[in-house]
Amino acid sequence: MYLRKDMNKIKKLLVANRGEIALRIMRSAREMGIKTVAVFSEADRNALHVRFADEAICIGPPASSESYLVINKIINAARLVNADAIHPGYGFLSENEDFADSVRKAGLIFIGPSPESIKLMGSKLAAKAAAKKFNVPLVPGTTEPIADISNAKKIASDIGYPILIKASAGGGGKGMRIVNNESEFEEQMERAISEAKSAFGDGSVFIEKYVTQPRHIEFQIFGDQHGNVIHLFERECSIQRRHQKVIEEAPSSILTPALREKMGNAAVNVAKAANYYNAGTVEFIVDDKMNFYFLEMNTRLQVEHPVTEEITGLDLVKLQIEIAEGQKLPFKQEDLSIRGHAIEVRVYAEDPTNNFLPDIGTLKTYKRPQGHGIRVDDGFEQGMTVPFYYDPMIAKMICHDETRDRAILKTIRAIDEYEITGLETTLGFCKFVMNHNAFRSGDFDTNFVEKYFKPEFLVDETMNVEEMIASVLATQVVAEMKPLMIKSENIPSAVSNWKKNRLNE
Repeated sequence: MYLRKDMNKIKKLLVANRGEIALRIMRSAREMGIKTVAVFSEADRNALHVRFADEAICIGPPASSESYLVINKIINAARLVNADAIHPGYGFLSENEDFADSVRKAGLIFIGPSPESIKLMGSKLAAKAAAKKFNVPLVPGTTEPIADISNAKKIASDIGYPILIKASAGGGGKGMRIVNNESEFEEQMERAISEAKSAFGDGSVFIEKYVTQPRHIEFQIFGDQHGNVIHLFERECSIQRRHQKVIEEAPSSILTPALREKMGNAAVNVAKAANYYNAGTVEFIVDDKMNFYFLEMNTRLQVEHPVTEEITGLDLVKLQIEIAEGQKLPFKQEDLSIRGHAIEVRVYAEDPTNNFLPDIGTLKTYKRPQGHGIRVDDGFEQGMTVPFYYDPMIAKMICHDETRDRAILKTIRAIDEYEITGLETTLGFCKFVMNHNAFRSGDFDTNFVEKYFKPEFLVDETMNVEEMIASVLATQVVAEMKPLMIKSENIPSAVSNWKKNRLNE
């Protein structure tokens, strides 16, 4: 385990990221009296995190492969300004063991786990093998990469269809294929390997039993460099599209205190299996019979970490920095408790009525919701353009209240108050989820979108009074003109073009 010898306090921190997470890290650092340094691509020259930082350095063209993903440029920037430490945020290089190792070799503090832990948990197969030593429950499947297709077919048959083919180095739903029967096996295997090679440069895949009604529940863990590890309870992350999260909440509505303790202990054991320190997340699948299985470990701060902050009262970034300085965890497991309920909705520049495709553009109107228990983490302001080079997330809105029902109602109110025009967002979809009986009752799984959502639900819900009047008038015009029309194809649509244009602004 690596521990800096001088144990000095961090005085200047370079944030190797952009957008809302860069701002979020810088704000906590500033409250600790730490100077901050932003790095930015040419596309982010006027970004909020660049303006907020004490110093800022351009590291290249807009493409992340020429800027935010170039290790040497970031290390050189840190040396140029005499930074003490680097925080990777999430995404980009946050789970790259070579980057963590380069930071360490440069004599800088990496705000995160050791390169060895990142490497171990970066391989799903290696992570499962490590977890197995601590008797952490695993989904039935292979423990080695698939080398022989015919043998893999036999294993799949023994496990029982449906099965899941997954990239060992994967994430974000890439290199993942569901196989419902043996006739599909070879084709889906070839596709998964090809996608894994393209996305990660590694075509290794494995198979496991596909849980048909899964809940995605993860535990936030923290370890220090003195061997202490605790968990900060769970987050429910089952509302997803394309295997990627859109809504998260803490705590989960389905865990009993006994199951929470059991899963929390398993999460801590996974961290111990990796000799882990700093922030990490252990992800589990929970089936309809409340059996849970280890899925993977993310060796970084998560996008959804604010819901954990809201129910614990802790600042996870400050805790990360303190642990990186060599300090011990300031509390024990028994000192922690859950306070109320928190919900996070991710505000993406995506069109839910068009298969959640990115809808990049300029924020003509951008007004955040306000009020007690409402938090917005973002990196944009009115008039700015959401660049197409990066992830299309505009903001994260987090609502906290005493109970889950109250948190849901507060989230609905905040969504209604959030004003964004100029591009489509996921806000309408998130409101649809908040109002749905399956979500309200807690009886849902990762298939929520496939089971309950249709694009036309949002078109109907987003029609305001003016639009409804226009639609009615258009219908009347059609009725009055019908006798005068010879060809039916000349009849105008009952939904006005004005409404369509409004919806597509």
